[in-house]
Amino acid sequence: MFLIMGMSSGRKVFNFNQLTTCAVCGQYGRYNVFMTYKVFTIFFIPTIKWNKRYYVQTSCCGTIYELDREIGKMIAKGETVEILPSNLRMMQRGRYYNTAYKRCRQCGCESAADYAFCPRCGARI
Repeated sequence: MFLIMGMSSGRKVFNFNQLTTCAVCGQYGRYNVFMTYKVFTIFFIPTIKWNKRYYVQTSCCGTIYELDREIGKMIAKGETVEILPSNLRMMQRGRYYNTAYKRCRQCGCESAADYAFCPRCGARI
């Protein structure tokens, strides 16, 4: 008789929507909440999950925060929760946080520094 078992890592993305102004890049973005965990499988069926950790990644610059465990559990249950800055601990700065931005004089849109024209109204920056 063969017993096939193993351990692996998993990731679950939650359907959570909260708009925010990013503290790192200053852009308007959304929180993407996900959970990572370790799982023990028997015959490719997950049986035990442990080491659950909840994270938030911003949609604007990609900064990753570790989320308070209790808030993460509430989001996993589908409850309506507001994530506050006190619930977050920065783990990794986003890859776009040091990009320089220019502001359009006509419409106020911010764009990357290497743009010659505004992506919103087309005016020269």
